[in-house]
Formats: sequence, C-alpha cells, structure tokens
Amino acid sequence: MTSNSSGGRKSPLNQLKNQFFGNPEKSLKEAYEAASKIRSIENHYFSGYRIPVETLRDERLEVEVGEYLARLQHGIESFNASSSASGKLGSNALEKLIFAEGVLANYSVAAGQSSSLMPMPQQGGGQPTGIVDVPSVADASRGITDKAPIRRQPKGRDNNSNPASILSSGVLQGSLGKTFNKIKKDLNSSSEQEIVDEYRRSRQVTVIALRLIALLIIIPILTQQVSKNFLIKPIVEQSRGETSLAMTLDNINSEWKEEALEELAGFEEKLKMEHMIRGVPPISEEAMEEKVQEKANEIAEEFNRKDINSVSNVFADFAGLFAFSLVLLVRRKDINVLKSFIDNIIYGLSDSAKAFVIILFTDMFVGFHSPHGWEVLLESLANHLGVAANGSAISLFIATVPVVMDTMMKYWIFRYLSQMSASTVATLKEMNE
Repeated sequence: MTSNSSGGRKSPLNQLKNQFFGNPEKSLKEAYEAASKIRSIENHYFSGYRIPVETLRDERLEVEVGEYLARLQHGIESFNASSSASGKLGSNALEKLIFAEGVLANYSVAAGQSSSLMPMPQQGGGQPTGIVDVPSVADASRGITDKAPIRRQPKGRDNNSNPASILSSGVLQGSLGKTFNKIKKDLNSSSEQEIVDEYRRSRQVTVIALRLIALLIIIPILTQQVSKNFLIKPIVEQSRGETSLAMTLDNINSEWKEEALEELAGFEEKLKMEHMIRGVPPISEEAMEEKVQEKANEIAEEFNRKDINSVSNVFADFAGLFAFSLVLLVRRKDINVLKSFIDNIIYGLSDSAKAFVIILFTDMFVGFHSPHGWEVLLESLANHLGVAANGSAISLFIATVPVVMDTMMKYWIFRYLSQMSASTVATLKEMNE
C-alpha cells in the first residue's frame, strides 16, 4: 500500500486555480493535522519508527494510514501550488511545514514521490519549493528495508526492445528530466528569489534550534544558582543558626564525620610535634585544650557550611529541573526543528567521523577504563548532594549500567546502523581492529 490515494495528476486548470486562489493556511493546517495523526500511530504501534505501509495486515489501520497519507500529500501539494505561500511563512507556519514535510519524507521517498523538503524532479517538470534538506534524516529513520518493493517484469517481455520502453524504464527519463528541469529553473525569473527564500528559511531553522539549545542550558543553570544563593540557602542558614561541633557531627554523613575527626586529631598531633621539634617545653593541658577547642569551632563552621550547601543543592537542583521541563513545555513546537537540525548534523558527517564519534562515546562510557570515570562521577554527585558514597552501590552500578549500555550500543550497530550506513560499520570495524 502506498500513499498514491491522494489523487491523480491535477489538471492545468486546477493548478492555476490553486496558485492564485488557494488558501495556504488551510492547506498547511490540513497537512499538519494529518502528519500529527501519522506520528501518533508511529509512536503508539511502531515505537516511533516508520509505518510499514507496504506490509500492513491490519485492514482498519491500513485504511486509516492511507487516509492520513492522502490528506498529508494533498495538503502539501495545495500549499506548494499556492503562490501566496512563497516567502510569507511565519515562525509557527514554518515549524508546522517542516514537521509535515519530515513525516511525508518517510513515505514519499519510499513510494517514489517527492516533497518540498527534498527537491526531486517530478514528472511533468514540477519543481517543489525547498525548505530544508533532510533526505539523510528520512533515510536514517526509514532504513533500507523500508524501500519500495521492486516491480518485476513478467517473463517473456523485454523492456529494452523499443525506445518507448527505455524511456519508461527511467534510464533516459531521469537524466532528460533533470536536464530540462535545470534549464527551466535557470530560465525562471523567480529562481533567484526562491534560492534566497530557501536560504532564509534554512537560516531560520538554524536560529530556532540554536536558540532552543541556549535556553535549555542557560535557564536551568541560572534558575539553580539564583534559587540556591538568594532563596534556599538563606532559609536553610536561618533554620540552622549557630551549630557546635557535636551538632554538626550529628547532621553530616559518615564520610564527612570521619574527615572532621581526622582533621581535629591531626591538628592536635601537629601541635605536639611542633613543640617536640623546637625543643621547647610542652604546653600545658589548658593551653592545648584551648587551641583544640578553637580548631574544633573552625571545623564545625566549615562542615556546617558544607552541609548547608549540600541541602541547598538538593532543592536548587529540583528548581533547575523544573525550569528545564518548563522550557521544553513552552518551546515544545521548536523540538521537532531541533531534532531535524541535530539529525542533519549527525547524518551529514562522513563515515570516518561517525565511526570516530561512536568509538569515542563507547570507550568513554562503556570501555575498559570507563569504571574509573563512573566512580569519579558518582562520588562527585554524592558529595554534591551531601550523602555518603556507598562503595557497594557504586560497584553494582558500574557492573550493570555500562554493560547494559554496551549491549544496547552493539545491538543498535548490528540492527540499525548496518542498514543506515554499511560503510560506517565497515569503517568502525577497521578502526577497532
């Protein structure tokens, strides 16, 4: 089953009518709603992957998907046919168009169709409007196995027996079509404006993605620091008040408690050693007790500040996490643009660059030396939150999580990366060897 149910080729009269009297807003809305329905079906039934429209066995789902694909294709075609849509897209409309074209690309490429996101020569010389180049994203999400089935010729018939069959087979049709479309595009008076509009839209996609990345980094950090230093920490300090060494030892964790006692014992031994080295008579017990008491008060203040800081970090981290979630909720329309931007960067890398990134990631997090990094990371996190680093828990974490990550990475390379880019897998094996 394909999305060819969107209707046959439109007559020149209908194309002219849509160009001058079409409603691009309505067409875009129709395409966006259909694309959203298709994406919902992908997430619900196929774990976010492309719907295998060629091999669907559920008749109800097949009819439903076919209807949504037809509406999506019709909406995109009507939008591209309207002359009023060129160069007049707002930010919201651009995001909807990118989302709809991204969904359509997963199915139109497999069915031999084209879309305005992926400029492809059409029969009849049609030239869609290019928004952003995402063929690699579509290929990556779709996989090689989702290509359209090859049409086999009946036995006893030879397509190369006459010139007409050669043209219909696509050998000359593709090259001649590309040549004629290029000449037509070069002679078109509005081609320069189309290129400028395409560049502006591509730049707007980049600006939207980078702006979202900056917001996701800056706002949570600022929220965490401001809430900690100006709201949470003063409240915790006021609730604690003056704290003695005994009270401090009761509040802090076992590691800090041992560290405080060792520091106090070391200070006392240091005083005795200094008097022994200098050859002066030992100080009296009252003087020794007074100096030790002063040091104990300093240690109490120091660890009290560390304890207050750790308690403040817990609540401030929750505030930063809330700010991060709020940014995602408010800017949720920009998430698809960001995903497309990141996919274009990742899948635009060369095979050796992809292999380098994969090896760097695996060696850092699941490689032979990764346990040392995990230990430092987990101990730093425990110290940040003011809890004792449990050696058994850290060892259990290192024995399970990196192993699971390594298994998932190997399965992804075997199951998906080998279909997306076999040359990357070959380069990866050579670099590992």
